[in-house]
Amino acid sequence: MTATVASAKGLTKRYGSFTAVDAVDFTLEENRIYGLLGRNGAGKTTIMQLLTGQLFPNAGELEVFGRAPAEHADVLRRLCFIAESQRYPEDFMPAHVFKAAPWFFENWDAAFAERLVADFRLPLKRRIKKLSRGQLSAVGVIVGLASRAPMTFFDEPYLGLDAVARHIFYDRLLEDYAEHPRTIVLSTHLIDEVANLLEHVILIDQGRILLDRDAEEVRGSATTVAGARAAVDAFTADRPVIGREGLGGLASVTIDGRLDQAERIRAAELGLELAPVSLQQLIVHLTGTDLAGSTEQEKAA
Repeated sequence: MTATVASAKGLTKRYGSFTAVDAVDFTLEENRIYGLLGRNGAGKTTIMQLLTGQLFPNAGELEVFGRAPAEHADVLRRLCFIAESQRYPEDFMPAHVFKAAPWFFENWDAAFAERLVADFRLPLKRRIKKLSRGQLSAVGVIVGLASRAPMTFFDEPYLGLDAVARHIFYDRLLEDYAEHPRTIVLSTHLIDEVANLLEHVILIDQGRILLDRDAEEVRGSATTVAGARAAVDAFTADRPVIGREGLGGLASVTIDGRLDQAERIRAAELGLELAPVSLQQLIVHLTGTDLAGSTEQEKAA
């Protein structure tokens, strides 16, 4: 039976009159890769900060490894949180960061860190303040992977990496996760890039959870139906619609739910085109915004 490593019930965090996380319930299980997805300001970073003991909730219950994370050092030692804006002393070099890492992470693998340094072509002896954004991102990614913390959070730390470096990150993450399973939470706007990594998806919008499902269930769970407006409207009349576009006599409607073979035959008879909806497209429809390519740092929420 899979163990629960974190659970929240009615979890709420407010900043003055603004509610960043609004009475959410969720659980995280051991040895799974989670995608925590949503718009900027949706509440993703706040949830991760609550889980890692950086913030106290205003209401609700939160347990990580069976305890309140902000009050127990033994819980915090099992966590690793890497943010896009990860800060280090400016006069440090990457070599200093990696040398200090074993003090904080008991599972630190120095040999793995050395391999990652080579993969990312990271200059170990250059001062942090002289590193490019991509090189600084690589420092965080290396710490996150080589820490092998039982629960590791990546909050957009890889946005500074170029496409090749990001794919190295994804490959190394999967390879090491297969050999050393742990719970990993990825928060990202590059949804298409990470879609195949994810085992479970949690989508949050305006502080509330819209979707909390296994990734396999989400993949292919929506379909876009396109064609003559009258035929599209007739075919989708009794279905939950999550997106709609139209031009003249043509329409394109995204519906929630899988289609069986009989329904696909009927669509063909009506002259309709059916297309699967990717995870990113589904989230665009559910949140009403295009997340692709956004690189703005999520602030307090």
